[in-house]
Parts: sequence; C-alpha cells; structure tokens
Amino acid sequence: MRDLLWLTPTEALAVAISTAAMYLALVVLVRLLGHRMVSSMSAFDWAAVIAFGSIIGRAALGEAPVLGGGLVALLTLVAVQAATGALRVLPLGNEMVSRHPVLLMADGRVFLEQLRKVHITSPELHSQLRLAGVHGYDEVAMAVFEPTGRVSVLHQGVPIEPRLLIGVDGRALVPEHLLAQGGA
Repeated sequence: MRDLLWLTPTEALAVAISTAAMYLALVVLVRLLGHRMVSSMSAFDWAAVIAFGSIIGRAALGEAPVLGGGLVALLTLVAVQAATGALRVLPLGNEMVSRHPVLLMADGRVFLEQLRKVHITSPELHSQLRLAGVHGYDEVAMAVFEPTGRVSVLHQGVPIEPRLLIGVDGRALVPEHLLAQGGA
C-alpha cells in the first residue's frame, strides 16, 4: 500500500526536478513563440494545452504515478510559479519572463510585420477589432497586442497619453497627431 501512495526521497527529488524542468521548458517556448500561444484560444489551441498538460504530467510523474509524486509535482509547480512571480518584480527578471506589448495598428493603418512578430493573422485582428466595437479601420487610433495575449483597441477622437506607449514595441509608428501634448 505504501508503494501506491508514497515515494522515496530520491524519487521525490526526481519528480521535483522534472516538474521544474518541464515548467521552465514551457515558459521558454511561450517566450520564444510569443504569447499568441496562450491567447484567444481556438479549439486547436485548447487541444494543444490539454496535450501540453498531459505531456508535462507524464514527464513529471513517471510511468507509475503515485499520490506522493502528485503532491511533490503540485508543490513544485506552485513554488516555481511563486518564484517566477517574484522574479518578474525585478527589471531583468521581468524582461526574461514577460514580453513587451506590440503595436499592431496606428491611425487606421495595420502593420503586417508587427502582426507577424506576434503570430497574429489579419482575420484574428479583425475579430479583435469587431469585439472592440470597431466598424472600420479609420476608427482605430491604436491597437496593441498586450503581454497577456489580448489586443487592446483605442478609438480615434481622444488623444493618447504618451506614457501609455512606454515599453510598446513599435511606439515610434504612432503619429504625433494622435498623442496628447505635454503628457510625456
């Protein structure tokens, strides 16, 4: 019965190391492939997430998972997540873990190279614009792909405070006439 519920200290260490390694691998993949990987998920994206979870669980717990191994894996994931959160507070840590927001549109103009950077297609951008209540490109002052994977859309007619563009990849593409004066 003990073999079905618990594991040795060496096995526990192996579970912790493999869990942390799989977590790190997933973070690196998301960092390299972009947050598009976890944003606005389609049915295909959900299938991939389920498969990722299955692969990570299998790799972390081994061939014959036991209760103790599951607890060690769970505690390791919580600890690694907490450490990642603490790391994001530091400028270098945040740079390593998080992505910058990316300008997709400004003054009704779509920047195709910026779309490619974040792996967003034009139809996906159109969907986000419709969800934001946009009827035409000319209504869009700015559309930004956020680090969360969502697209924020600012409408024409209200000047944009320049501070909102700090850290935005492509901010130089925003025409001056859209910016509030003296707000830097």
